[in-house]
Amino acid sequence: MEPVLNISAYLFARITDREQLRPVLRERARAAGLKGTILLAEEGINMFLAGEAEAVRGFVGALREDPRFASLTTKESWSQEQPFRKLLVKLKREIIRMDHPTIRPGQERAPAVTPHTLKRWLDQGHDDDGREVVMLDTRNAFEVDYGTFEGAIDWRIERFTQFPDAAVRHRDALGGKTVVSFCTGGIRCEKAAIHLREEGVDALQLDGGILGYFEAVGEAHYDGECFVFDERESLGPDLTPRRSSQ
Repeated sequence: MEPVLNISAYLFARITDREQLRPVLRERARAAGLKGTILLAEEGINMFLAGEAEAVRGFVGALREDPRFASLTTKESWSQEQPFRKLLVKLKREIIRMDHPTIRPGQERAPAVTPHTLKRWLDQGHDDDGREVVMLDTRNAFEVDYGTFEGAIDWRIERFTQFPDAAVRHRDALGGKTVVSFCTGGIRCEKAAIHLREEGVDALQLDGGILGYFEAVGEAHYDGECFVFDERESLGPDLTPRRSSQ
């Protein structure tokens, strides 16, 4: 086992005391020797943290004692070195910026498909109702270039705020199909699936995103690596760094 535990985690939950919560989480993380980024917004929390395994899991455990974060789940991977240079705890308007205020996942989640079910659908070439399954990559173009699902739709967006307009332009091509939106860890594809459903598209989100899929089923139907926003640069389907040492 590698010495540094890396986690990514997010949860849409109403946070009305961000200003008070920020110094509390910063001090807890600093005392645990963790580095990375914690984003706090009224709509929820988003974290990328790394450190000694017991310290990371202890921090997450303490966070879950707050009823708002009791259902927080993490995606874990390992590295030889600390991939973050410092600890940042930031207040944001959104934990992932979409500039679409009617999208509130904390109030109602879009339906999700598990990695195992998705693999089965892709193996058989259709969903359980016999409909064509379309994979829609909601990430930025440069991230997609590191790797994506075989045959996935890529709208070549440069930032997530462009996604709503792209969805309007392309929605007719998605009609009559089961659309599975996916992203790195689940946060963007959750918002994307809600927006697509508002546009009349039968969209699901991939539960846990690409990293959750890697953890559950590995590389099946995926070509390449997954870009991550730290010094590891990208992870392979075995969740080990692929480019940071090159």
